[in-house]
Amino acid sequence: MKSERRVAGSLFVVVALLLSGCASMPSGGDLKEVDSPQRAEAESQVRVFGVSPRKGEQPRHIVRGFLEATTSDEANFDTARKYLAPQAAESWRPFDRTMVVNGGPDVTPDGVRADADGLGFSVEVTGVQVAEVDEKNSYTSREGAYLERFHLKKVNGEWRIDKLPHGLVVGEPDFERIYRSVNTYFYASLGEDAESVRSGRNVLVADPVYLRRRIDPLTETVSALLKGPSNWLRPVVNSAFPDGVRIAQGKRPALDDSGGLQVTLAPGGKGGSVEVDRQTCRRMAAQLLHTADQQSSATIQQVELKDGRGELCGTDRTAAADFAPGLLNGPAARQYYLDGSSRLIAIDEENKPGATVDGPFGAGHMATGSVAVSRDESLGAGVVADGGELYVASLSGGGEFDDPALTSRGGTNSTRLSAPSWDGLGDLWVADRDERRPRLLRLRDGRGEPQTVPVAGLGTDRIEAIRMSADGTRIALLVDDGESTTLQLGRVERTTADDGEALVRVRALRPAAPQLERVTAVSWAGASRLVLVGKEPGGVQQLRVVSTDGSAGVPPTLPGVNNVRGIAASENEERPLLADSEEGIVRLPRRDGSWQEVTKEGSAPIYPG
Repeated sequence: MKSERRVAGSLFVVVALLLSGCASMPSGGDLKEVDSPQRAEAESQVRVFGVSPRKGEQPRHIVRGFLEATTSDEANFDTARKYLAPQAAESWRPFDRTMVVNGGPDVTPDGVRADADGLGFSVEVTGVQVAEVDEKNSYTSREGAYLERFHLKKVNGEWRIDKLPHGLVVGEPDFERIYRSVNTYFYASLGEDAESVRSGRNVLVADPVYLRRRIDPLTETVSALLKGPSNWLRPVVNSAFPDGVRIAQGKRPALDDSGGLQVTLAPGGKGGSVEVDRQTCRRMAAQLLHTADQQSSATIQQVELKDGRGELCGTDRTAAADFAPGLLNGPAARQYYLDGSSRLIAIDEENKPGATVDGPFGAGHMATGSVAVSRDESLGAGVVADGGELYVASLSGGGEFDDPALTSRGGTNSTRLSAPSWDGLGDLWVADRDERRPRLLRLRDGRGEPQTVPVAGLGTDRIEAIRMSADGTRIALLVDDGESTTLQLGRVERTTADDGEALVRVRALRPAAPQLERVTAVSWAGASRLVLVGKEPGGVQQLRVVSTDGSAGVPPTLPGVNNVRGIAASENEERPLLADSEEGIVRLPRRDGSWQEVTKEGSAPIYPG
């Protein structure tokens, strides 16, 4: 019966016609016009539509049919609601959350129980949960058992669901088909540290959300932005849009043939006007342009914001460039590595052999184990081979190293200093792995007195490696708990104490690659992506891409290369990936699937950061 339901009574799959001007044609339901520019995406994808309940279906199959209908490409789940009793169909809130389970939700005969009065049934839906998407469309890895009960009663002689949990439950394959990750952008809350960089109040931070692929992606993206940042990121970012502002009813965002995006807003309370000043409105428009730009088949050239009284403000692509994500990443004009004589070598995009940098890091007078280059490429920071000392020096001119900026008292190489990392504010970060006093440290401007940065939730675990995001709001940590080394992402909160002292701390650690138990290297690879080297339990080494929310990146895996010891990527996603491997230093161009040799002799490849 189960296989019959899945074949004969399951979802229709309708392939959209690829001829210009043709919309997909379901066998039932209302026709819906597909507007440009979403037409190209809507018609190039397989379209899935739900099947209504059949006469005489039993409770278990009603629940199964309902679950299958919720995986359709219908905006408001009209077919799925046909499986519900009238009151439940009206009150059910499908967008409250989406539970993702391994394989798919299961409805077994053992989970069907009749009520004591014989007038209804309860049906259990079970599964192994792997993630949850909340009401703000934010993804969180969440492992555990899933169990919910659906209750059914008869309506006009047919079984219908009259009690059910709000939200959706879908299997991983359906989730990957239905949803895709999109970056929304919010402004970093950098406190006093914003004064250290140009346009410090206008640094955009990526906050990924999961949206349905084929349900008016542009409108869905704008709506997700207006909901505000995810609960995890909210303490370190802010939105230029006033709380509660929304798309005006009946005014779907429209993109014209010239690339002009028009969005009409309504305030959160009563009234038809949105009260903002011109500067705030300009920041709203820039925030919207960079977020919505991913959802258009044509490049958005300008944004116009309106409310019930008329035009609020607008911005064009040139002006919005002042707010572009990644401004703090720096030019990243060159890549770097250490040659066999511990000299820092700079290579350019043309893959030339490279040349030693100026200053003491290019002289080879110190046995260097790891190195980092500031994002403006003016300073270098290096840890000596035994991990005991950190030096900072200019990458121009000559001279010798000054005294070490930091010294570790750890007993061995593995319990001393980690490789350092620069954020886009010009600050240098490093972990001291001293078993007696493990610490995360920050050096203001790379030369200040080392400041201990508290890491909430770390407990007795030890930080093995770090990578700072350019915007300074997030830090990737490799954390050793004695049995495994996992990738954790923390948010960097900046506050001011009562005495005026600036305070920095890392909070809300969350796993970014929960399926891996041994991660050996990590690097930022985009606004919301990281690339890492790791192993699954009992598995072999893999190169993976993950999102900052813990979901798989695009692509989820990368071509393998033998015995990777280090990995380096740029937050500019067009730049090639670098790896320290058994074959030497190799690079993987972003648009080419094969690794290329950079040099056979060398180690510790890096991008600025």
